[in-house]
Amino acid sequence: MSAPAVTKPTASVREFTADLVVQRRTTPADGVVVLDLGAPGGQDLPRWEPGAHIDLIVSDGLTRQYSLCGDPHSPATWRVGVLLDPNSRGGSRYVHEKLSEGAIVRVRGPRNNFPLVDTASYRFIAGGIGITPILTMIESAERGGNDWTLLYGGRTRASMAFAEELAARHPERVTVWPQDECGLLDLETLLKDPPLDALVYCCGPEPLLAAVEQHCAHWPAGALHIERFAAKASPVEQAGEALECFEVVCQRSGVTLQVEANQSILEVLEANGVPTLSACYEGICGTCQTRVLEGAVDHRDSVLSEAEQASGEVIMTCVSRSRTEKLVLDL
Repeated sequence: MSAPAVTKPTASVREFTADLVVQRRTTPADGVVVLDLGAPGGQDLPRWEPGAHIDLIVSDGLTRQYSLCGDPHSPATWRVGVLLDPNSRGGSRYVHEKLSEGAIVRVRGPRNNFPLVDTASYRFIAGGIGITPILTMIESAERGGNDWTLLYGGRTRASMAFAEELAARHPERVTVWPQDECGLLDLETLLKDPPLDALVYCCGPEPLLAAVEQHCAHWPAGALHIERFAAKASPVEQAGEALECFEVVCQRSGVTLQVEANQSILEVLEANGVPTLSACYEGICGTCQTRVLEGAVDHRDSVLSEAEQASGEVIMTCVSRSRTEKLVLDL
């Protein structure tokens, strides 16, 4: 049975933005810090649902996205887990080196491109720090009485945040799979026979996601839900689909802009002062998602599902382009 379609929210230029204080900092695994963030005056923060993430604006406008992994029913605190990337371009390094308890950090959101769809049964798969959005999904499934299992892999047991806690609380449902002890994850056994009305939720590094996509190829359309840390490799473009140059009509702003071959739609919007949000510039965070009113999109993002791309209702302006000479956007 196919999963119901999910309509993902379009980012608003009025999105919640605030300076929050680091209330608590812990290190649940090698190379991982967990931050509890709250308003300096103790005010409630916007509500969120499992799968949501927030932006941390860490320095000089550098923005990075981190999944919320705390309790959605605790309105005073947002919790994020951050892995120190050895190839960090400044985001995770800043978090690890600068954000101690009492520090102030600017945040924006929350936003959800990875919503938990209600169903009878879940197969959760996490790799490394990809466990963070899965944590709240597990708690939601527990509260709802849904059937679920978790297969959690990592390089070593010491690098796997929350692994011991999850295994102790749910010994019959959680399989902890350190690669140095067990080898590669046994996806074949887990995903061979799709249970009725089951959905797969997976977050982790690209090799894991690609393997899960391969093993879920025979599952019903819409059963697999994935969140990526980095943009997936673009498929080979079909000749004649995307135009090198095209017009973008911003309906609410009343302006028409020309996008050249060496420009992204987002770059042109920002250069001309059209109100819009942006963060990753890689098509993975969903911040710049915009509603399409007219025209055909050449999708190049790593956020929307195949069905959502086929609908043509929204575009990630940072990477996607137009297949028609005019693209009308709700901006």
